[in-house]
Amino acid sequence: MEKREMEEIFSRHPQQRDALLSILQELQGNPGHLTPEAMAAAATHCRMHPVEVYGAATFYAQFKLNPVGKKTVMVCQGTACHVMGGAQVLDEIKMRLGVEPGATTDDGMFTLETVACIGACALAPTMVIDGDTHGTLKPQDVKEVLNAAREA
Repeated sequence: MEKREMEEIFSRHPQQRDALLSILQELQGNPGHLTPEAMAAAATHCRMHPVEVYGAATFYAQFKLNPVGKKTVMVCQGTACHVMGGAQVLDEIKMRLGVEPGATTDDGMFTLETVACIGACALAPTMVIDGDTHGTLKPQDVKEVLNAAREA
């Protein structure tokens, strides 16, 4: 994000702590994650210590500190999914994508995330790729689902 863009965002917010979360949301919009430079500028604007801004950015799951992929793969780790083999499905996804949860593939296509519950327990185990729910998964289904998502 260019300095001019950051200054435009800051001009819409008061120079106080209460504005931090709104500012971080806007700063993240482009490029899709919070850069160290953007967080440092937010700290200066809000008259905060940089570590406080980092603490807020890492506390809330909505903020990303690393680039995100074109598609987000969310894998449920809730009780129903766990009981139905969700750990094995997650292991297969990690192996196929070559990343751990919270990371993005080298080609920038997928970001892998785990969530406590997707809310589709009857379809356990489940994963959601950019809003499309895939349920009753088995490890052998993962390759086909990821290939279809890559082509979509």
